[in-house]
Amino acid sequence: MNKAIFLDRDGVLNKERKDYVKTIQEIELFPNIEKCISKIRNNSFLVIVITNQSAINRGLISNENVHEIHNFIQNYLKKFDTSIDAFYYCPHRPDENCKCRKPKPELIKQAALDFQVDLSQSWMIGDNQTDFDAGINAGCKAIKISNAFELENCLDKIFLKH
Repeated sequence: MNKAIFLDRDGVLNKERKDYVKTIQEIELFPNIEKCISKIRNNSFLVIVITNQSAINRGLISNENVHEIHNFIQNYLKKFDTSIDAFYYCPHRPDENCKCRKPKPELIKQAALDFQVDLSQSWMIGDNQTDFDAGINAGCKAIKISNAFELENCLDKIFLKH
């Protein structure tokens, strides 16, 4: 079985925008993410992004736009010889009451099935309570951070325990 660190996207990998990240021109990656992603991978964890992207069902962006943004992140990380293993996203608005929107654990559980992940040995890291709750609901350990620079410190604490 694999171990994974599940990461929220907006607010963890890139600056969150009140009007949503809709294009690659609007994404502002945090300066230390390549170091953080490398650190996760170097400690034998998979890196899987779990993100709510309600801007899709709000009609502000398309699935194609989301894929372009995720490809942009991957291409950036390639320059540092690292990458994210997978991106999972929920396109639904909160009022749609879907099964895949965090704090529900479905996307984490699906990723765990797809990648043979032992959830009890894995972590969910995000900047919102819904991220934390999704991790706990899926059977992971979970940490809520408040800014991108906390991610690196958080990872150092996790890897001291393993």
